[in-house]
Amino acid sequence: MVTMLNDAFLGMLVSIGHQTRLFDTMAKMPAATSDAIAQAAGLQERYVREWLGGMVVGQIVSYDPISKTYALPPEHAAFLTRSAGANNLAFFTQYIRLLSVVEGDVIRAFKEGGGVGYEKYPDFQRLQAEESEALYDTALVEEILPLAEGIVGRLRSGIDVIDIGTGQGHAVNVMARAFPNSRFVGVDFSAEGIEAARTEAASWKLPNVRFEVADIAAGLPGEFDLVTAFDVIHDLAKPKVVLTNISRALRPEGVFLMMDMAASSHLEENLDHPFGPALYGVSLMHCMTVSLAQGGEGLGTMWGEQMAQEYLKEAGFSSIQVHHLEGDPMHAFYVTRL
Repeated sequence: MVTMLNDAFLGMLVSIGHQTRLFDTMAKMPAATSDAIAQAAGLQERYVREWLGGMVVGQIVSYDPISKTYALPPEHAAFLTRSAGANNLAFFTQYIRLLSVVEGDVIRAFKEGGGVGYEKYPDFQRLQAEESEALYDTALVEEILPLAEGIVGRLRSGIDVIDIGTGQGHAVNVMARAFPNSRFVGVDFSAEGIEAARTEAASWKLPNVRFEVADIAAGLPGEFDLVTAFDVIHDLAKPKVVLTNISRALRPEGVFLMMDMAASSHLEENLDHPFGPALYGVSLMHCMTVSLAQGGEGLGTMWGEQMAQEYLKEAGFSSIQVHHLEGDPMHAFYVTRL
């Protein structure tokens, strides 16, 4: 329990180190005093010094008591800085702050039922966009799309694609830029997210993409050769309805590519999951409760691969392949066809 308590507070300190760019600053510096680090980061020395104390006793930053200098070991920087890309685990500690804000609302739901609505998480979509950007920029075109055999060639030739629950639309814009002959649509219930997606598309000068505010539970706007859903289905109020709508919107040779959490539907098989406690925590504090707030199923983050396959079969998909990327213990990729 003492270890857990220390680690919880250490997570908050790591989040501060990410948001203030202290890790990024220190990664570029030799061992330095708190004054020098604060000056380089443009921060107040007294706050930096106290933060460094936590980093030292947490064994994240090294300290020389003779010279009173601090250093961030390069092997630690490899998982704490923005240059680490998708390996930047410091980024994820920001969710501690975000989800702590709704703790009282979740406790109320424990007692009264229901859930906590999306409006209680004003910063969630921005964090998710930042989280997924590194993955999409490095792996979407080169690793994820090729999991669906033949789809890259078809994208090069020109097909119709829709991304549901697109958020701020970065995945769609990455695909649209890579495959100019294909036509892309991104839909989401968030007007704010759609506006951000349109802004990025305009800045990239993408003529082959459009974004719409839409309720995908009411159906998809047309027929498509490829439907994508990245970390979306488990959040939905009506996942079975949406999956059925996807199968109905797919053309005969169409593909549905779904990315979701890599986990088992059986609790006992998640005992060794490297992110198990974090994912159950995120589920309780966000994914499950936002679904319940809409009168939904409340699947939660850890609904698991077995249940996901059952839902896909029920929706009409006869071919289901599950893939995992090397070095990514967080996600499972489902390549499904009618």
